[in-house]
Amino acid sequence: MKRILDCIISFLMLICLSVVILITWILVRKKLGKPAIFKQPRPGKRGAVFYVYKFRTMTDERNESGELLPDSVRLTKFGQLLRKLSLDELPQLWNVLKGDMSFVGPRPLLVEYLPLYNEKQARRHDVRPGITGWAQVNGRNAISWEQKFEYDVWYVENQSLWLDFKILLLTVKKVFVSEGISQEGQATMEKFKGSH
Repeated sequence: MKRILDCIISFLMLICLSVVILITWILVRKKLGKPAIFKQPRPGKRGAVFYVYKFRTMTDERNESGELLPDSVRLTKFGQLLRKLSLDELPQLWNVLKGDMSFVGPRPLLVEYLPLYNEKQARRHDVRPGITGWAQVNGRNAISWEQKFEYDVWYVENQSLWLDFKILLLTVKKVFVSEGISQEGQATMEKFKGSH
C-alpha cells in the first residue's frame, strides 16, 4: 500500500508542481550555474546504491589547489532560501516515482558512511530512504548523528501508514518554522566519522 501511495502522490505532485519546479530550475541556472539539478550516489534499501536528485544550493568555488571550498563558503543566500523552503528536495519526487525512495523513511546519506555504521545503525537500510523522516521532524540537522540514527531505527521498527501521515504533517510544520536546518556552527552538518 505504501509503495502504491508513493507512486500516485509523487506522480500527481510532479504534475501539480511542474511550474514551481521549472521556475526553480531557471533561477538555479541563473544564480548558481549549471547543472541546476545535481545527482549524487546514495545507499538505499539494503544498501543498494542509487542516484539522488536535488537542486544545487552551492557554487563550485575552489581554492588554488582545485579543491572545493568549505560548504559554509559555497552556500549562497539563495541556496539557503531553497533549503529553508525545502525547494532543493523537489527533484526527489522523481526518485520516489522510480522506487529509489519513499516520501517517509530515513534520509539517504553518503555512500562513504556505509562501513561506519554499527549493526543497529545499519538497520536504517531495512526500508526505502525517504524525503523526510522521524529524525527530520525531531531535530533534522540540529541533533547528533547518534540521536539521528536512534530515530531512524525507531522508525524502521514502528513504521505504519498512520506514522507516515503524522511525519508528513510535522514536516510541513517544520518547513514553515524553519527548524533544524543546520547544526550549530555548521552550514549543514559535520560529517559522520563513526560512533564512539
